[in-house]
Parts: sequence; structure tokens; C-alpha cells
Amino acid sequence: MARPRQLIAGNWKMNRLPSEAAAWTRELLARVGGTSAFAGELALIVPFTHLPALTQLTFGSGVAVGAQDVSAHESGAFTGEVSAAMLADLGVRYVVIGHSERRSYHGETDELVNAKTRAALAHGLVPIVCVGEKQAERDAGDAERVVLAQVRGALEGIAIDAPERLVVAYEPVWAIGTGRTATAADAAAMGAAVRAELSRLYPAVGQGVRILYGGSMKPSNAAELLSQANVDGGLIGGASLELDDYLRIAEASL
Repeated sequence: MARPRQLIAGNWKMNRLPSEAAAWTRELLARVGGTSAFAGELALIVPFTHLPALTQLTFGSGVAVGAQDVSAHESGAFTGEVSAAMLADLGVRYVVIGHSERRSYHGETDELVNAKTRAALAHGLVPIVCVGEKQAERDAGDAERVVLAQVRGALEGIAIDAPERLVVAYEPVWAIGTGRTATAADAAAMGAAVRAELSRLYPAVGQGVRILYGGSMKPSNAAELLSQANVDGGLIGGASLELDDYLRIAEASL
């Protein structure tokens, strides 16, 4: 099954003011003039405060906008949370769920990731479900077991009827913000394991679901990583904050 084109998703984390984000995005749009110059799809994963302006600026451009989190709740007395319906109403396409920083700093569990994924899908958002192992788990030889357990936990009982409705991001936790990067062979091996699990869970569409690599992808290693059979794009952190770096990674997409 042919997979959708590679996804180059820039995760800005908690960076930039809304005004700065708007100016950066205008420059991006001026530079790319749409996304026809790139094989991959461009997406900006930004803080909630940036979403209204960026969804308006990118409307009709081919550049997608995503949120960094979503509530598992539909509505109600949940101060500080943002629902999937609110994101969908803004025109958001993607939402990152279960990022390692959310799991580590906020204690998010596979059960909560599952509930948030359900909420996103119910409102037409495309969840980017993050999975990944810590250094100690890799050193103990448990990396694949840990990652596949997270995949199963995140997707348990969830139906996926088309490959473009789901994205999985493999982010080796030990390679995020540390300057360390999994080798292309590491990324390919885990991508193959995740692909096999997705194909088991979703026989009709699992081969078409995109798997991103999310651990310190940068211009110098993007081409090698993106050339691997089961790496269908990148969830890019620090390098996505520099426009030139982000575009150089996009140029390496297939």
C-alpha cells in the first residue's frame, strides 16, 4: 500500500511569541510559495496561543498547522484544557499526543494517550501519537518491547479506516534535546517493528500509516534518516525554529 507523502512536522514546543510566529510563517509562505517544491508535506506544530493566526495565514497554502496537545474531554469544567472540537473549529489538522515531554513532565499514561487519540479522531483531527524508549530501557535491551507496548496502549480499541487518519512518531527519548541521534539503522529497525505492529492492528491500512522519526533530526542527517524504508517524515524540534534549517530538511523529503 502506498503511504501518503512524507510529513515534515516542526514542533516548536514552548517557543516564540504569537507575533513572532506570525512573522516567521509569513516568511515561510513567501519562501515556499505553497509546497509544490517539496515532495513532503509541511506542518507547523505550535503552542495554542499561535493557532488562530497561523491557521488563518496558512489557509489554502498547503502548509498544515497542528497543536501540541489536546484534552481527552469534550467540554466542561476543565480549566486550562483545550478540546478537540475547539482545535477543529480553528482549522487545525494535526495534534501531537503523548510526546515524551508530556509523559515525563505531566505523567501522561498510555491510557490518557488513548483517550486523547479518541477525542482527536472523533473531531477529524489527525493524531501524531508519540512513542519512544528511555536510555535505560534501550541499554537493558527493552527498547522494542517498550515502544510496541506504547503503540498498543495508545491505539487499543481504536478503529482506523484510512492510513492518512493516523501518524505515529518514534522519538527515542534519549535523543531529544541532547544532541544525540539514533543512527539511521536504529530508526529503520524501530520503524520496521512499529510497521509490523500497525499492520497487525490494522491489516487493511497499517502498511500505509506514516511513521515519523523524532529525535534530533537536522539538515546534516535528514536525508539519510528520511531515506529509510519505514521513516515517513520527521517530528523536528530545535531545527524547525530556524527557517533555513527547516527548509533544508523539507528539501530532503521523498
